[in-house]
Amino acid sequence: MVSFLDLSKVNNRFRNEIDAKFKEILDKGWYLQGEENARFTQDFAAYCGAKYCVGVANGLDALSLLIRASDFGPGDEIIVPANTYIATILAISQQGCTPVLAEPSLETYNLDVDRLEALITPKTRAIMVVHLYGQAVQMQKVWELAEKYQLKVFEDCAQAHGAYYEDRRVGSLSDGAAFSFYPGKNLGCLGDGGAVVTNDEALYEKVKALANYGSDYKYHHIYKGVNSRLDELQAAVLEIKLKHLDEDNQRRREIASFYRHEIHNPLLILPKTYAEKSHVWHVFTLRTEQRDRLCAYLNERGIQTNIHYPIPPHQQLAYQEWQHLHYPNSEEIHRTIMSIPMSPVLTEQEIVQVVDALNAYQG
Repeated sequence: MVSFLDLSKVNNRFRNEIDAKFKEILDKGWYLQGEENARFTQDFAAYCGAKYCVGVANGLDALSLLIRASDFGPGDEIIVPANTYIATILAISQQGCTPVLAEPSLETYNLDVDRLEALITPKTRAIMVVHLYGQAVQMQKVWELAEKYQLKVFEDCAQAHGAYYEDRRVGSLSDGAAFSFYPGKNLGCLGDGGAVVTNDEALYEKVKALANYGSDYKYHHIYKGVNSRLDELQAAVLEIKLKHLDEDNQRRREIASFYRHEIHNPLLILPKTYAEKSHVWHVFTLRTEQRDRLCAYLNERGIQTNIHYPIPPHQQLAYQEWQHLHYPNSEEIHRTIMSIPMSPVLTEQEIVQVVDALNAYQG
């Protein structure tokens, strides 16, 4: 069986370090807001090329806190991709803001930046870019629109740890960025975890307080905050794995390059990328009119697949008010897209097995 993502194999590479660190933390008896969290958030901010990082409980919290700390609420519109994972949109809704859906490019699956300006209204406050599937958005047009209309720019980096736009990493391309450390991410912990990264000191201080019951120091509460903190165990795991992230991302690029050069089936549409360093291949997606048949075919041959994502946000029951809307590009992507195995621990034999099976598929 070629696993879609073998997390045991991914994490067992670091087992000795993780075991030793867990023992150290258990012996120390300090599990929240300690040295591990401080070390990781400092190092991760530096890795992203930013000044500040706040560790939080998960990626959705990171997005929500970023919006809340920017003082956005009811009546404010935030532009967001129509084909993102629903968490990006939920974070906007949770703060009472209005998500304004923007069509993606059919070639890259990221925001079609040339469509953005038509969506800006007097109520628009921010553009939330999503570096989907691991590829950095082309940011220059976004920055130009933000300056022209005095908008904030946020990044959802949940799938793109380590990706570059030109010479800067994601997380440093905006007013504030949100990361998820869900176990399957390129940088994943052993449970839920997330972070807000920014160069804005005031935003950093407010997110940090909001995430800790609205407290700026113990028993002193300046906001009606929440409890969203990255614990010491998860921070320690992330610190260990951060040292290997660039190496793992490079391996993903090598696998993606092999896929893109060796898969020749005319029934399949392969993903496109702007530049090698712009993509860290959180998943390798392809499109086909025969998705269900192809998934079944691969499964019969011992190759696991996944679908990211089968239902577009505007067709989810949670957003019934949007079900009369039509986003052709997004709907086309959600109808035809599928993901094949991608991880830094895939063997050469497994990669060739995937390619051979896809090339042999006749529909």
